[in-house]
Amino acid sequence: MTRLRLVADDYGISPAVNRAIRDLIARGRLNATSVMVGTPSFAKAEAEALADVAAGRAAIGLHFTLTAPFRPLSAFRPAAADGSFPSLRQMLARGLSRTLDGRAAATEAEHQIEAFHDAFARLPDFIDGHQHVHLLPQVGDALLAVMKARTPAAWVRQCGRTSPFLKRGGHAKAHLLDVLSRRMRSRAHAIGVPTNPGFAGAYNFGHRSSYDAVFASFLDGLPDGGVVMCHPGFVDAELRRLDHLTDMREQEYAFLAGEKFPKLLAERGFALA
Repeated sequence: MTRLRLVADDYGISPAVNRAIRDLIARGRLNATSVMVGTPSFAKAEAEALADVAAGRAAIGLHFTLTAPFRPLSAFRPAAADGSFPSLRQMLARGLSRTLDGRAAATEAEHQIEAFHDAFARLPDFIDGHQHVHLLPQVGDALLAVMKARTPAAWVRQCGRTSPFLKRGGHAKAHLLDVLSRRMRSRAHAIGVPTNPGFAGAYNFGHRSSYDAVFASFLDGLPDGGVVMCHPGFVDAELRRLDHLTDMREQEYAFLAGEKFPKLLAERGFALA
């Protein structure tokens, strides 16, 4: 049986998404979620509700956030005119051109880890990145240094696929994640921060294909202990205000909550562990 880490991103983004993620954990359909600690609606009560349902069932990680419309917990620079982080496009451009301030990223990582600790009274089990911003070279280097010092037991998510067949297909986003993750894995290994052995879950959110079929493809070539990223949720006004990914969250939730999901795992020899 191949062990699978099924990680729901974006806990904390809205009450409806939080409720859906907690429901799936209670059903035994998720075994990890990562938390956005700087969102407007994240509060101690949301952390306590998650901690209660996840105890003995699911790992809880930090969803490191550095992109708009969210706001920094530190004096992060550069910031947008309204005080929020730069857009994803701006972060990508600055990250790939090596013009980001690694010290600012490290300080923000410290603040978000501290906010996680304040909310859960413990450190995160792992750290990943909202919109994969943690893979950008200067951000990744800064985050790894902070993790080595502050969260020595945590692993960091790399987002590279492992199957040569899969690397020949897919869309541009998956290829970019492959490239950035090679560097992340190398740097993490060099300083002794663990990473996941495989990754899947990236797909074109705007393409209205069946999530059932998309999820089945995530299992192709996934090694033992590999991570599958997902974004289940219910849609509310807060989610619509903050994020473009809405209706697909409900399709993901419906699949994970239904009976096709455990049947697929059994047929393919996978188990949440």
